[in-house]
Amino acid sequence: MKYLFDINALIALAWPQQTQHPQMQMWFDKNSSDGWATCALTQAGFMRILTQPAFAMLHRLETIKLSHATLLLQTNVTHKKHQFLDLNFGFDKVLSTCTGGLQGHRQITDAYLLTLAVQNKRQLVTFDAGIGSLLATTAERQKHLLVLS
Repeated sequence: MKYLFDINALIALAWPQQTQHPQMQMWFDKNSSDGWATCALTQAGFMRILTQPAFAMLHRLETIKLSHATLLLQTNVTHKKHQFLDLNFGFDKVLSTCTGGLQGHRQITDAYLLTLAVQNKRQLVTFDAGIGSLLATTAERQKHLLVLS
């Protein structure tokens, strides 16, 4: 199985101080050889969150400079099994893929990532079990979503 990381999974992999980092690193060590991916949404979200002053305060750090966050991102996406996936579909495809329906604005990014995973025959790797509500059936969730807990 090949994988697509959501923003939180990518942060957990790249940021050792993140509480889920040990779990993500262990999962990555076992599964990255199958292939993993990011996209413009995950990379932009990674950069946006890491460079927020609130993120630095949470980890008792000075604000993380854009150059440092860029280096962390580049270090990870140059991994030999990483692939960059293009978001080459519109919202109509998101609506038809998310068979459980969208309920609100907080699901939009997750719905796009889930659709990208489905389009590329991958599982979306996340820590957010709530994303499963975007798919109507257990079979769909098992096929397209991997929730790390």
